[in-house]
Amino acid sequence: MDELLVKYMLGEASAEEILAVDDWLKINEDNRRYFEHFKMIWKMGDLLKNESVLDPDQSWKAFKQKAEAHSAENKPANVFVGRRWLSIAATWLVVFGAIAIAYTFFIHRDVKILVAESGNEVKIDTLADGSVITLNKHSSVIYPDRFTGNTREIKLSTGEAFFNIAHNKAKPFLIHVNDAVVRVVGTSFNIKLRKDTTRVIVETGVVQVIRAKVNVSLKPKERADIDHAGNITKSVNTDSFYNYYRTHQIVADKTPLWRIAEVLGEAYGVNISVADKKLAARTLNTTLDLDASLGANLNIIAETFKVQTARKGNKIVIR
Repeated sequence: MDELLVKYMLGEASAEEILAVDDWLKINEDNRRYFEHFKMIWKMGDLLKNESVLDPDQSWKAFKQKAEAHSAENKPANVFVGRRWLSIAATWLVVFGAIAIAYTFFIHRDVKILVAESGNEVKIDTLADGSVITLNKHSSVIYPDRFTGNTREIKLSTGEAFFNIAHNKAKPFLIHVNDAVVRVVGTSFNIKLRKDTTRVIVETGVVQVIRAKVNVSLKPKERADIDHAGNITKSVNTDSFYNYYRTHQIVADKTPLWRIAEVLGEAYGVNISVADKKLAARTLNTTLDLDASLGANLNIIAETFKVQTARKGNKIVIR
């Protein structure tokens, strides 16, 4: 089963193998807990695999001993325990991940790795240092229950989050985002992972966006976009729409309709488009309350521009 889970995590499992994993998860709660633990370890391996400075042979040996001892005491249903960690060692990626996990879980026993996931609701989480993270819907972050060493490091895995970082000049705060790092001391900013880009927008303080040998500094109302090739583009941020999931408002100030439709669609989880370019370019000055229904906000737009909205499933067209 571990060999199958490795393929599952790598995205290399066939349709038949994916079905086998799904069926195995339905057998009992022990299997589901084991899967969640496996997934958390996988995520942490990805986060820490490049950061461990331990001797690989010694770390792997110690990790196997600990893991095998743990496996003997916690055998889940329908899993061949004897091959558990040996099968994971089949790929070098998992080996590096396991070495990192050994460092995190067994050497620093008093540090627990936590995963915060927002699901269908915005979630607010406070870290051990007093920093506050607001996760937008369908977002996740990995972080320790306390910070050790000379830095405070976490990882934004998916989605979008607003960070209000507690000031500590002696311990810089590092956020790993794909293959880039956002470095701060005490400031507030937003990070959004998109399909092709990662966007960082600064609200207060100074933020450094680092990738390879490129280091870009951002001040309030500035943003950096990192494309799929790793290029960083710095520019001025012209609106405060990145804040909609925190403020529950869309504040339009001579904002073109296409932009309002884009953010409104994101907030309500629908696809909103404008029928023609001329209408899309018309601007609006108003505040839309996101605690109200989507229909109520669409009515405001319809009355302001004397237009109609047509909905079919998850798609809405303004014309």
